[in-house]
Amino acid sequence: MAISKEKKGEIVAKVKNIVDSSKSVVFVNFHKLPVSESTVVRKELRSKDVQFTVAKKTLTKRVLNDSKISGDMPELQGELALVYSADLLAPAREIYEFQKKLDGKVSILGGVFDGVFKTKSEMEAIASIPSQKTLYAQFVNIINSPIQGFVLALNAIAEKKQ
Repeated sequence: MAISKEKKGEIVAKVKNIVDSSKSVVFVNFHKLPVSESTVVRKELRSKDVQFTVAKKTLTKRVLNDSKISGDMPELQGELALVYSADLLAPAREIYEFQKKLDGKVSILGGVFDGVFKTKSEMEAIASIPSQKTLYAQFVNIINSPIQGFVLALNAIAEKKQ
């Protein structure tokens, strides 16, 4: 069934708002995803402040071509959904987890990261970046490691003198 011009205008406005207000947008093909699993995906993403919106490819391409995003737009194949958030890394990381869990029912096609189009491989690399809390913990561990080694050496010297 054809969509009326009014409905198309609403969809274009919604996609434009998503692209303009989000720091990161991931393009996802969800062709083999049944509705029951789609509901679970949406619910879990929402709990992590990540949104999942289905949009027509032609309307999405129109918005992306009119936007000020640099780089080459990735090819959008299959049924298209936009996964987005105010967080820069969360959309890629969260949908990548579902890509692994659902065995190919959901696949990343590419995305927009900080105002630049990214390919599928680049978005998957971004998805592998740990969260900020994890990075802080790793940094503290790196700083703590030499200190811990020094303390162990002092302790060994102290026990040897006794």
